[in-house]
Amino acid sequence: MTITKEQVLQALSNVEEPDLKKDLVTLNMIQDIEIDGNSLSFSVILTTPACPLKALIENACRNAIGHFISKEIQVTVNMTSRVTTQKNTGVPGVKNIVAVASGKGGVGKSTVAVNLALGLAKSGAKVGLIDADIYGPSIPIMFGLEGAKPRASNENGKTRIEPIEKYGIKLLSIGFFTDPNQPVPWRGPMVSTAVKQLFNDADWGELDYLVVDLPPGTGDIHITITQTFPVTGAVIVTTPQAVALADARKGIGMFLMESINVPLLGIVENMAYFTPAELPDNKYYIFGQGGGKKLAEQLEVPFLGEIPLIKGISDSGDAGKPIVLNEEHPLMVTAFTEMANRVAQQVSINNAMAASRNMINN
Repeated sequence: MTITKEQVLQALSNVEEPDLKKDLVTLNMIQDIEIDGNSLSFSVILTTPACPLKALIENACRNAIGHFISKEIQVTVNMTSRVTTQKNTGVPGVKNIVAVASGKGGVGKSTVAVNLALGLAKSGAKVGLIDADIYGPSIPIMFGLEGAKPRASNENGKTRIEPIEKYGIKLLSIGFFTDPNQPVPWRGPMVSTAVKQLFNDADWGELDYLVVDLPPGTGDIHITITQTFPVTGAVIVTTPQAVALADARKGIGMFLMESINVPLLGIVENMAYFTPAELPDNKYYIFGQGGGKKLAEQLEVPFLGEIPLIKGISDSGDAGKPIVLNEEHPLMVTAFTEMANRVAQQVSINNAMAASRNMINN
């Protein structure tokens, strides 16, 4: 039988992108259609390489070709991606800025930020990570980069900082520029200037996601970043404890303030439960159960996942190799990878919604 490009597009117009609620053809996600006799190949351009629905979409495409054209066609589907962006982030080459925040310290925010960035990179995305926790920069330790100093160059009279690359992502931390053994008494204006330099004076190149590890609480750094750079969305980290949840609400409230107005990508519940290595099927809810999920439901924001409490997390961080890279802990690799995929999914959804609003307003 003779297959035409029009037939292929008509068949694939019956496949809906589950998150964006429109068909693949309308979304211009079908490209590079090649027909050779009874063989058909085409590309599906996803909105992120970390799409958790990749296999589902591919299977739906194959079924559509078989149902609407012929089951005898040999179909090759190339699943690729082009990360979306909704606006100019203010940082050349960076498509999306993702802030990771918490209402209080001690909930594992930096651990989540680090493993989120690496989880996104594992999917094939280009990722950068800024340690904006001025008062307690921990990323140099978690990447085994204590004492590291980024290289700098002079470009047209302006200093350009070259982020350090490790494990496939680009890194900058205020800890690279201070003595780890000496306290630094930062005043408000100094804090704002230092943080802006991590964004403006660095040569980030082309990035799909720039993850920013914010300090705990709601202070100068949060206001500086959210009012200077159009942040794509924020990830809130909490534990199941009532005290942590109360502070998480305050952090969420800050992002929703009219003067800040940063979309919430969702809530991560860290230290959700404890599973001993010798009893891998057991879960002990040491700090309470389901608090983060309930908070997400109350606020009608996505719940991005539960991260278990295991000693391997701190061991991996102290050893300079974050746990999402450690295949000896498959439970944690899966937990952080799935969380990263959900974050990427929410970024794509938010970008699509923003694009739709812009079209309506224009």
